[in-house]
Amino acid sequence: YLNGERTPNLPAGSGVFHGLTMANMNPQNMARAVMEGATLGLGYGLQRFRQLGLDPTEIRLTGGGSNSPAWRQIAADVFNVPVVALAIGEGAALGAALQAAWCWNRAESEVSSLKALVERTVRTDEKTRCEPSVKTRGMYDALQARQTSLTRHLHTGGHL
Repeated sequence: YLNGERTPNLPAGSGVFHGLTMANMNPQNMARAVMEGATLGLGYGLQRFRQLGLDPTEIRLTGGGSNSPAWRQIAADVFNVPVVALAIGEGAALGAALQAAWCWNRAESEVSSLKALVERTVRTDEKTRCEPSVKTRGMYDALQARQTSLTRHLHTGGHL
């Protein structure tokens, strides 16, 4: 966790390189570990959605990380669902504008579904689409379980 974490609720959570040895310590592995760790944190939240019966068929990515082909593939593999970046880079601002438009419409008694607003405005960049790799499925399942267990142990021990 590089900037605290909301799921699980660890606002003071910090990063840990677990399993670091002289054999695997190099800039490339450490950079990938940071990307994988942050994505596994998102995977933890997605697990909770799935436990509640929400099982996505596609995940749309936004923000600077969505420009990275490596991160898009990691996300597809960790989430085990296809991912695709939005055509608009400022997805958070677009989401806020959509929510505001939907609320405005409801306040003005205009019948407009949020789905209809999204369908009119949100576009994906299909060249960024990544499918999950069957080769990494078991590895990322094991890493997700390891991160969840490590988080629980570090948190209950007062270290996160």
